This record gives sequence, C-alpha cells and structure tokens, in this order.
Amino acid sequence: MTSPLPPGVPTGVSFDDALKIVRGVATRHVVDAQSVALSRAHGRVLREDLVAPMALPAFDNSAMDGYALRHADLGADGARLPLAGEQFAGRALDLALAPGACVRITTGAALPAGADTVVIKEDVAIDGDAISVPAGLPLGANVRRRGEDVEPGDRVLRVGQWLSPARVSLAASLGLPSLSVSRRPTVAVYTTGDELVEPGIALAPGQIYDSNRELLMGLLRADGLEPTAWPRLPDDPKQVEIALRDAACAFDMVLTCGGVSAGEKDHLPGVLARFGEVHLWKVRMKPGMPVLFGSLDQARVLGLPGNPVSVLATYLTLGRALLDGLQGRTEARPAWRARLAAPIDKPHARREFVRARLFSDDDGMLRADPSAATGSHRLRAAADANALIVVPDGPQRLAVGDAVDVLVIA
Repeated sequence: MTSPLPPGVPTGVSFDDALKIVRGVATRHVVDAQSVALSRAHGRVLREDLVAPMALPAFDNSAMDGYALRHADLGADGARLPLAGEQFAGRALDLALAPGACVRITTGAALPAGADTVVIKEDVAIDGDAISVPAGLPLGANVRRRGEDVEPGDRVLRVGQWLSPARVSLAASLGLPSLSVSRRPTVAVYTTGDELVEPGIALAPGQIYDSNRELLMGLLRADGLEPTAWPRLPDDPKQVEIALRDAACAFDMVLTCGGVSAGEKDHLPGVLARFGEVHLWKVRMKPGMPVLFGSLDQARVLGLPGNPVSVLATYLTLGRALLDGLQGRTEARPAWRARLAAPIDKPHARREFVRARLFSDDDGMLRADPSAATGSHRLRAAADANALIVVPDGPQRLAVGDAVDVLVIA
C-alpha cells in the first residue's frame, strides 16, 4: 500500500526518538499562563518562580504547650521559677520575660522577649504560682526560630513544577492568594470504527462495545483534565476529515484511538497529512506501534491505536509527555524501579511495556509481577494491572530478581 504521508516524515522511529519529537513539539506550543486562586491551583503547573515575601516561621514561637523561660536561669539541678503571665497562640501580647521568671505558653504562640527555651508542661511540677523545672533541659528546646524554614527572598518553588497539595499549602503559608499556572489544555477525544457500539445497546454480529472512550476519559481526568468526548467516528474519510478539522480549530489537543494503521479503513494518517502536519508515524514499541502524531490548526493531534492495551501504553508514555510539555512541566514524573517476580523473555527489538502487578514483599522490596497475557486486546489483564514494566530495546532475557523500570498506572 502506498504511504499516505509525504516524503521526509519520520516513520518507524525508536521510542526514545518519538519521545524527543513529542516533547520538542510540545515545548513550542505551551498553553497560556493564567492567575488562579489557590483552591484551583492544585495539580497545575507553576509558570512563575515563587519567591518568599516573608519568613517562615514569621516569628520565634513555641513548638509545644509549656512554659517559656531563660535557659540561663536553670542551674545544674534545674530551677523553681515563678509564673509571670501567659501567652496563647494568636495575638502577641508583647510580653518581656524578666530574669528568674517564666510564662505559660501554648503551641504556636510568640516567644516572649528574653525567653529562649520552652519546657513542656508534662515535664514540670506545679508548685502554687511557680513551676519546678528538671535538670538537663537544653538551650533552645521546643523553640521554632524565625526563618528556620524559609527566609524572605528564598525561591521556594520553581517554574515548571507540578503543584502538589503541599506546595499549594506552602504558598498559602506565605500569604499568597493566587498563583500563575498553565491553563489546562483542552482535549477532544474521538474513538473510531464502524464496529463500535455504545454500552447498553444490543450488539449486532461483528460489533463490539466502545471501551476505549471510557479508558481515555478516565486517564485524562485522573491527570486533572476535563476532556470532551465527541461522537464516535465511522470509517469514512470525509467524516473523519470534517470532525478532525472541526475539533482542531477549537482544542489544544485532539486524542483519537483507532484508524491510524495502514489498512483500507485507516484514514487518519492521510487526513492529517493532507490538512496538517505529521511529526511521526509508527513507533518501535509494543504495544502501540502504529501511533500517529501531528499538528492541525491550533491542535496537537495524537492518534493512538485501537486495541485497548495499546491505548493505555501509548497514553501513559507519549500522551502524558505531550500533555506535560503543553503545560510547560519541566519536573519529571516520579520514576520507579522494582525487582521482577517472574522472568521475561522478549525476542523482538521493540521497546515493550508489559502489564504487571506492583507490590511490596515481606522484606519491603518492590516487586513487579508481569502478566502472562500478551495480546493488546486483552483488557482484563490491564484491569488487573497497576503498572507497566518497561522492557528495553533489543532482545531481552530478564530473570527473577532483575531490576526494571516501571510506570505506575494511576
């Protein structure tokens, strides 16, 4: 069959080269930045360095409920100190601690002037209006010093970082009501094929239920996106053209599955080549070899194969890389290594992504148990898996206990 692509389009590329192409295109089409309230910043990508406008803690304060005192007032055998007042968390009372006295204090309360140590209340004996402090209390005990966590001017978050709950919390602790983040890319999702039927409708001979739509929508939502599912595309080149061009002028990314191979009903490569630009077609990976990537109008178009396990593998590898790049994420996703719980014998040269169950054994070792199911149509094996084992390029014989890279399915 004659190739539907013009000369010079990379085809049959290695997985590493495909990843490089995807990331390169994405960095040239990063979405706009926007300022959002902290409540909407979770899971977004930061677009401006965050420089601390204040110290954390903002003032010396107590780490425990107890009594603030001067360490110099403690002798070798401890001390008996009269109670001169109290300071609770909240409004600072500008107390000044006189030598030889103490102040009752609660966790987070500002340390009175002159105090440098806090003894916890459980360690003292109360004697009328005084306390008895035992010996051995170190200088500075139970005190949080101003700026020990963050100093004013510190760069605490960087452009391109993913905003975890803890990072958003850090911004809140610095008094910032909003952050500059990447706009969420808009994503249109298409499934293709005359054989597809919506779940709940009776199947005619030769038809199957459309499982890929729910797979893709779920993966995208798990990554914090709000995709739009378009009607299923039939195996008709004109309808494929109309739908693709319509979505490409309104979305940042068009994600399809099916119709990307070299069969008579695979129209997507030709349509994309005719009206847009193809960046690559076919990647030396298993599953997912006939993946298609290009640009059309304002959208990046990623065409995934039709088999569900291929959809899973290509989305988790190339799809996520594209979405991360479009949002300007420079921080790598967490990488995992595990020991094989069963051998893998791979005779072919392609990079392979094997469904697996990731678990921790009794010794605390992370293990990956590869699935025996090899067909890219076997969705149950994917449903039972929580990770993909990355088997390197070239023929491989991996034994039990060998260390492998894994991609967590989440």
